[in-house]
Amino acid sequence: HHAKKSEASGFCYANDLVLAILELLKHHPRVVYIDIDIHHGDGVEEAFFLTDRCMTVSFHKYGDMFFPGTGDLKDVGEKTGKYYSVNVPLKDGVDDDAFLYIFKPVMQKVIETYRPGAIVLQCGADSLGGDRLGCFNLSLSGHSRCIELLQRYGAKLLLLGGGGYTLRNVARCWAYETSRVLDVNLPEELPEKDRFIQYYGPTFEMAHKQCNNMRNLNDDEYVQKVLTHCLQVLDELPAAPSVQAHHVPPDYKPPEVDEDAKDPDVRRSQEEIEQRRVYDSALADDSDDEDGRRHSGRAPRAVKKEEGGAAGGAAG
Repeated sequence: HHAKKSEASGFCYANDLVLAILELLKHHPRVVYIDIDIHHGDGVEEAFFLTDRCMTVSFHKYGDMFFPGTGDLKDVGEKTGKYYSVNVPLKDGVDDDAFLYIFKPVMQKVIETYRPGAIVLQCGADSLGGDRLGCFNLSLSGHSRCIELLQRYGAKLLLLGGGGYTLRNVARCWAYETSRVLDVNLPEELPEKDRFIQYYGPTFEMAHKQCNNMRNLNDDEYVQKVLTHCLQVLDELPAAPSVQAHHVPPDYKPPEVDEDAKDPDVRRSQEEIEQRRVYDSALADDSDDEDGRRHSGRAPRAVKKEEGGAAGGAAG
Protein backbone atom coordinates (compact mmCIF):
# COMPACT_ATOMS: atom_id res chain seq x y z
CA HIS A 1 0.00 0.00 0.00
CA HIS A 2 3.04 2.27 -0.18
CA ALA A 3 4.05 1.90 -3.84
CA LYS A 4 3.36 4.88 -6.08
CA LYS A 5 2.77 5.09 -9.81
CA SER A 6 6.43 5.79 -10.52
CA GLU A 7 8.31 4.57 -7.45
CA ALA A 8 8.64 1.69 -5.03
CA SER A 9 8.33 2.42 -1.32
CA GLY A 10 8.13 0.68 2.03
CA PHE A 11 8.86 -2.90 0.83
CA CYS A 12 6.22 -2.43 -1.92
CA TYR A 13 7.13 -2.31 -5.61
CA ALA A 14 3.64 -2.80 -7.05
CA ASN A 15 0.44 -1.48 -5.49
CA ASP A 16 -1.93 -4.42 -5.87
CA LEU A 17 -4.56 -2.56 -3.85
CA VAL A 18 -4.77 0.32 -6.32
CA LEU A 19 -4.87 -2.09 -9.25
CA ALA A 20 -7.68 -4.05 -7.59
CA ILE A 21 -9.68 -0.89 -6.86
CA LEU A 22 -9.32 0.30 -10.46
CA GLU A 23 -10.79 -3.00 -11.62
CA LEU A 24 -13.65 -2.75 -9.11
CA LEU A 25 -14.44 0.78 -10.30
CA LYS A 26 -15.22 -0.66 -13.72
CA HIS A 27 -18.23 -2.38 -12.16
CA HIS A 28 -19.06 -0.32 -9.04
CA PRO A 29 -19.70 3.43 -8.91
CA ARG A 30 -18.05 3.77 -5.48
CA VAL A 31 -15.43 1.77 -3.60
CA VAL A 32 -14.25 2.19 0.01
CA TYR A 33 -10.66 1.31 0.90
CA ILE A 34 -9.92 0.60 4.59
CA ASP A 35 -6.42 0.11 5.98
CA ILE A 36 -5.72 -1.41 9.42
CA ASP A 37 -1.99 -1.87 8.85
CA ILE A 38 0.07 0.07 11.39
CA HIS A 39 1.55 2.17 8.57
CA HIS A 40 -0.42 4.83 6.73
CA GLY A 41 -1.70 3.66 3.34
CA ASP A 42 -0.08 6.57 1.54
CA GLY A 43 0.19 4.93 -1.88
CA VAL A 44 -3.52 4.16 -2.08
CA GLU A 45 -4.53 7.55 -0.68
CA GLU A 46 -2.34 9.36 -3.19
CA ALA A 47 -3.82 7.41 -6.10
CA PHE A 48 -7.37 8.53 -5.23
CA PHE A 49 -6.69 11.82 -3.44
CA LEU A 50 -8.44 13.90 -6.12
CA THR A 51 -11.50 11.74 -6.80
CA ASP A 52 -14.77 10.89 -5.09
CA ARG A 53 -14.99 7.45 -6.71
CA CYS A 54 -12.89 5.84 -3.98
CA MET A 55 -12.96 6.83 -0.31
CA THR A 56 -9.83 5.88 1.63
CA VAL A 57 -9.89 5.32 5.40
CA SER A 58 -6.59 4.59 7.16
CA PHE A 59 -6.06 3.68 10.85
CA HIS A 60 -2.34 4.02 11.54
CA LYS A 61 0.51 5.10 13.78
CA TYR A 62 1.42 8.76 13.22
CA GLY A 63 4.22 10.90 14.63
CA ASP A 64 7.68 10.24 16.10
CA MET A 65 9.13 10.06 12.55
CA PHE A 66 7.24 6.81 12.00
CA PHE A 67 7.19 5.63 8.37
CA PRO A 68 5.89 6.94 5.99
CA GLY A 69 5.28 10.17 7.93
CA THR A 70 1.94 10.91 6.25
CA GLY A 71 -1.69 10.54 7.30
CA ASP A 72 -2.32 13.59 9.43
CA LEU A 73 -5.80 14.09 10.84
CA LYS A 74 -6.20 17.17 8.63
CA ASP A 75 -5.42 15.39 5.34
CA VAL A 76 -8.89 14.94 3.84
CA GLY A 77 -8.36 15.01 0.07
CA GLU A 78 -8.48 17.83 -2.47
CA LYS A 79 -10.65 19.13 -5.32
CA THR A 80 -13.28 16.52 -6.23
CA GLY A 81 -11.79 14.23 -3.61
CA LYS A 82 -12.11 16.66 -0.71
CA TYR A 83 -13.47 14.88 2.40
CA TYR A 84 -13.05 11.49 0.69
CA SER A 85 -9.78 10.74 2.49
CA VAL A 86 -10.17 9.92 6.18
CA ASN A 87 -7.09 9.54 8.36
CA VAL A 88 -7.16 8.14 11.90
CA PRO A 89 -3.72 8.79 13.44
CA LEU A 90 -3.05 6.77 16.59
CA LYS A 91 -0.26 6.57 19.16
CA ASP A 92 1.79 3.69 20.53
CA GLY A 93 0.11 0.87 22.38
CA VAL A 94 -3.43 1.27 21.05
CA ASP A 95 -5.47 -1.71 22.27
CA ASP A 96 -8.66 -3.41 21.12
CA ASP A 97 -11.01 -1.20 23.12
CA ALA A 98 -9.56 2.11 21.92
CA PHE A 99 -9.19 0.95 18.32
CA LEU A 100 -12.72 -0.41 18.00
CA TYR A 101 -14.16 2.60 19.84
CA ILE A 102 -13.11 4.67 16.83
CA PHE A 103 -13.45 2.03 14.11
CA LYS A 104 -17.12 1.18 14.68
CA PRO A 105 -18.72 4.66 14.45
CA VAL A 106 -16.36 5.89 11.72
CA MET A 107 -17.04 2.93 9.46
CA GLN A 108 -20.78 3.04 10.17
CA LYS A 109 -20.84 6.70 9.10
CA VAL A 110 -18.71 5.98 6.02
CA ILE A 111 -20.86 3.09 4.80
CA GLU A 112 -24.20 4.79 5.48
CA THR A 113 -23.18 8.06 3.81
CA TYR A 114 -21.02 6.86 0.94
CA ARG A 115 -22.94 3.63 0.16
CA PRO A 116 -20.09 1.77 -1.57
CA GLY A 117 -20.68 -1.08 -3.96
CA ALA A 118 -17.48 -2.76 -2.79
CA ILE A 119 -15.19 -2.60 0.23
CA VAL A 120 -11.45 -3.30 0.06
CA LEU A 121 -9.82 -4.08 3.41
CA GLN A 122 -6.05 -4.22 3.87
CA CYS A 123 -5.44 -6.57 6.82
CA GLY A 124 -1.86 -5.69 7.75
CA ALA A 125 -0.80 -7.84 10.70
CA ASP A 126 1.86 -5.45 11.97
CA SER A 127 -0.82 -3.74 14.08
CA LEU A 128 -0.89 -6.82 16.32
CA GLY A 129 0.84 -6.57 19.67
CA GLY A 130 4.45 -7.74 19.70
CA ASP A 131 5.18 -7.14 16.02
CA ARG A 132 8.90 -6.65 15.34
CA LEU A 133 8.39 -3.36 13.48
CA GLY A 134 5.08 -2.32 15.03
CA CYS A 135 4.08 -0.56 18.24
CA PHE A 136 0.32 -1.21 18.42
CA ASN A 137 -1.21 -3.75 20.78
CA LEU A 138 -4.18 -5.36 19.03
CA SER A 139 -5.12 -8.93 19.76
CA LEU A 140 -6.08 -11.34 17.01
CA SER A 141 -9.67 -11.11 18.24
CA GLY A 142 -9.70 -7.31 17.99
CA HIS A 143 -8.02 -7.29 14.58
CA SER A 144 -10.48 -9.78 13.09
CA ARG A 145 -13.40 -7.94 14.67
CA CYS A 146 -12.93 -5.27 12.00
CA ILE A 147 -13.75 -7.83 9.31
CA GLU A 148 -16.82 -9.08 11.14
CA LEU A 149 -18.17 -5.54 11.47
CA LEU A 150 -17.73 -4.83 7.76
CA GLN A 151 -19.41 -8.09 6.74
CA ARG A 152 -22.66 -6.87 8.29
CA TYR A 153 -23.12 -4.18 5.65
CA GLY A 154 -23.61 -6.66 2.82
CA ALA A 155 -21.31 -4.98 0.28
CA LYS A 156 -18.82 -6.95 -1.77
CA LEU A 157 -15.74 -7.40 0.42
CA LEU A 158 -12.19 -7.91 -0.83
CA LEU A 159 -9.53 -8.78 1.76
CA LEU A 160 -5.81 -8.40 1.14
CA GLY A 161 -2.73 -8.84 3.27
CA GLY A 162 -0.22 -6.18 4.17
CA GLY A 163 2.61 -5.71 6.63
CA GLY A 164 3.57 -8.09 9.40
CA TYR A 165 7.06 -8.90 10.63
CA THR A 166 6.59 -11.47 13.38
CA LEU A 167 5.89 -14.29 10.99
CA ARG A 168 4.20 -16.74 13.35
CA ASN A 169 1.62 -14.08 14.23
CA VAL A 170 1.10 -13.15 10.58
CA ALA A 171 0.33 -16.80 9.84
CA ARG A 172 -2.05 -16.97 12.81
CA CYS A 173 -3.77 -13.75 11.78
CA TRP A 174 -4.50 -14.49 8.15
CA ALA A 175 -5.40 -18.14 8.75
CA TYR A 176 -7.85 -17.14 11.47
CA GLU A 177 -9.37 -14.26 9.51
CA THR A 178 -9.80 -16.43 6.43
CA SER A 179 -11.68 -18.92 8.60
CA ARG A 180 -13.95 -16.15 9.91
CA VAL A 181 -14.87 -15.05 6.40
CA LEU A 182 -15.58 -18.65 5.37
CA ASP A 183 -17.47 -19.32 8.62
CA VAL A 184 -15.17 -22.23 9.46
CA ASN A 185 -14.17 -23.01 13.05
CA LEU A 186 -10.48 -23.69 13.64
CA PRO A 187 -9.17 -25.59 16.69
CA GLU A 188 -7.84 -23.43 19.51
CA GLU A 189 -4.63 -25.44 19.67
CA LEU A 190 -2.42 -25.86 16.62
CA PRO A 191 -2.06 -29.42 15.25
CA GLU A 192 0.87 -31.25 16.84
CA LYS A 193 1.75 -32.93 13.57
CA ASP A 194 2.23 -29.64 11.74
CA ARG A 195 5.78 -29.51 10.37
CA PHE A 196 6.24 -25.92 11.59
CA ILE A 197 4.73 -26.42 15.05
CA GLN A 198 8.01 -25.54 16.82
CA TYR A 199 7.73 -21.93 15.66
CA TYR A 200 4.47 -21.35 17.56
CA GLY A 201 5.66 -21.99 21.09
CA PRO A 202 5.38 -21.62 23.96
CA THR A 203 1.56 -21.55 23.78
CA PHE A 204 1.01 -23.46 20.50
CA GLU A 205 -2.40 -21.79 20.28
CA MET A 206 -4.18 -20.05 17.42
CA ALA A 207 -5.05 -17.04 19.57
CA HIS A 208 -2.73 -14.05 19.85
CA LYS A 209 -3.41 -11.87 22.87
CA GLN A 210 -2.51 -8.30 23.74
CA CYS A 211 0.82 -7.66 25.46
CA ASN A 212 0.35 -6.99 29.16
CA ASN A 213 3.48 -4.87 29.50
CA MET A 214 2.73 -2.31 26.75
CA ARG A 215 1.43 1.10 27.77
CA ASN A 216 -1.44 2.59 25.77
CA LEU A 217 -0.58 6.23 25.00
CA ASN A 218 -4.03 6.83 23.51
CA ASP A 219 -5.88 8.21 26.52
CA ASP A 220 -9.64 8.80 26.51
CA GLU A 221 -9.26 12.49 25.66
CA TYR A 222 -7.10 11.81 22.60
CA VAL A 223 -9.32 8.99 21.34
CA GLN A 224 -12.42 11.18 21.65
CA LYS A 225 -10.66 14.05 19.86
CA VAL A 226 -9.72 11.85 16.90
CA LEU A 227 -13.20 10.31 16.69
CA THR A 228 -14.94 13.70 16.84
CA HIS A 229 -12.74 15.14 14.09
CA CYS A 230 -13.30 12.15 11.80
CA LEU A 231 -17.06 12.33 12.22
CA GLN A 232 -16.99 16.07 11.52
CA VAL A 233 -15.13 15.42 8.26
CA LEU A 234 -17.72 12.83 7.29
CA ASP A 235 -20.51 15.29 8.10
CA GLU A 236 -19.16 17.46 5.27
CA LEU A 237 -19.88 14.76 2.72
CA PRO A 238 -22.78 15.33 0.34
CA ALA A 239 -25.05 12.48 -0.67
CA ALA A 240 -23.31 9.50 -2.24
CA PRO A 241 -21.83 10.72 -5.56
CA SER A 242 -23.48 9.29 -8.64
CA VAL A 243 -21.69 8.06 -11.73
CA GLN A 244 -23.12 8.22 -15.22
CA ALA A 245 -23.60 4.94 -17.04
CA HIS A 246 -20.46 4.13 -18.96
CA HIS A 247 -19.01 1.41 -21.11
CA VAL A 248 -16.92 -1.04 -19.11
CA PRO A 249 -13.43 -1.04 -20.63
CA PRO A 250 -12.09 -4.47 -21.57
CA ASP A 251 -9.30 -6.15 -19.66
CA TYR A 252 -5.85 -5.36 -20.98
CA LYS A 253 -4.44 -7.89 -23.42
CA PRO A 254 -0.90 -7.51 -24.73
CA PRO A 255 -0.85 -7.19 -28.52
CA GLU A 256 0.17 -10.27 -30.45
CA VAL A 257 3.35 -9.72 -32.42
CA ASP A 258 4.61 -11.80 -35.32
CA GLU A 259 8.25 -12.33 -34.36
CA ASP A 260 9.21 -13.38 -37.89
CA ALA A 261 7.85 -10.14 -39.35
CA LYS A 262 9.82 -7.85 -37.03
CA ASP A 263 12.73 -5.82 -38.37
CA PRO A 264 15.92 -7.59 -37.21
CA ASP A 265 17.76 -4.25 -37.13
CA VAL A 266 15.43 -2.79 -34.47
CA ARG A 267 16.57 -3.31 -30.89
CA ARG A 268 14.19 -5.41 -28.80
CA SER A 269 12.71 -3.97 -25.62
CA GLN A 270 13.71 -5.41 -22.25
CA GLU A 271 10.19 -6.82 -21.86
CA GLU A 272 10.49 -8.74 -25.13
CA ILE A 273 13.88 -10.08 -24.09
CA GLU A 274 12.47 -11.30 -20.76
CA GLN A 275 9.56 -13.03 -22.49
CA ARG A 276 11.94 -15.06 -24.66
CA ARG A 277 14.12 -16.27 -21.80
CA VAL A 278 13.95 -19.85 -20.59
CA TYR A 279 14.85 -20.49 -16.94
CA ASP A 280 16.40 -23.55 -15.34
CA SER A 281 13.33 -24.05 -13.18
CA ALA A 282 11.15 -24.27 -16.28
CA LEU A 283 13.35 -27.01 -17.74
CA ALA A 284 13.61 -29.10 -14.58
CA ASP A 285 11.27 -31.89 -13.56
CA ASP A 286 10.40 -32.86 -10.00
CA SER A 287 13.30 -35.28 -9.62
CA ASP A 288 16.37 -34.50 -7.56
CA ASP A 289 19.43 -32.96 -9.19
CA GLU A 290 22.61 -34.97 -9.52
CA ASP A 291 23.95 -33.50 -6.28
CA GLY A 292 20.78 -34.42 -4.40
CA ARG A 293 19.22 -30.93 -4.32
CA ARG A 294 16.01 -29.76 -5.88
CA HIS A 295 15.65 -26.62 -7.91
CA SER A 296 14.66 -23.83 -5.57
CA GLY A 297 13.80 -21.30 -8.25
CA ARG A 298 15.32 -18.55 -6.10
CA ALA A 299 18.10 -17.60 -8.49
CA PRO A 300 16.89 -18.37 -12.03
CA ARG A 301 19.52 -18.55 -14.70
CA ALA A 302 18.65 -17.59 -18.25
CA VAL A 303 19.42 -20.05 -21.05
CA LYS A 304 20.05 -18.79 -24.56
CA LYS A 305 19.12 -21.01 -27.47
CA GLU A 306 22.11 -21.10 -29.79
CA GLU A 307 22.12 -21.99 -33.45
CA GLY A 308 22.00 -25.71 -34.04
CA GLY A 309 19.87 -26.35 -30.95
CA ALA A 310 22.69 -26.23 -28.37
CA ALA A 311 21.92 -24.40 -25.14
CA GLY A 312 24.48 -22.33 -23.27
CA GLY A 313 24.13 -20.60 -19.89
CA ALA A 314 23.98 -16.82 -19.64
CA ALA A 315 23.58 -14.63 -16.61
CA GLY A 316 19.92 -13.68 -16.10
